[in-house]
Amino acid sequence: MFWMGWMKSLQINGQVRQFAPQEMPATLSALLETLGIRAATVVAEVDGRIVRPEEFARTEVRDGQTIELVKFMGGG
Repeated sequence: MFWMGWMKSLQINGQVRQFAPQEMPATLSALLETLGIRAATVVAEVDGRIVRPEEFARTEVRDGQTIELVKFMGGG
């Protein structure tokens, strides 16, 4: 077994999620893809700042950040 380095983590909707360093998403878009969430169906907040959908691809995700994701729900 080899040493992979320290685990990285994000707090997503109140739950800590850990990633191996090489698996840590680099951007908010990459995180959504990893989680299987379509960007068009979610509102995102990173460290208390609302991120517009057009900024997802250029919003960096870093170890220790707090991310809130609110999914739109259809219904009637």
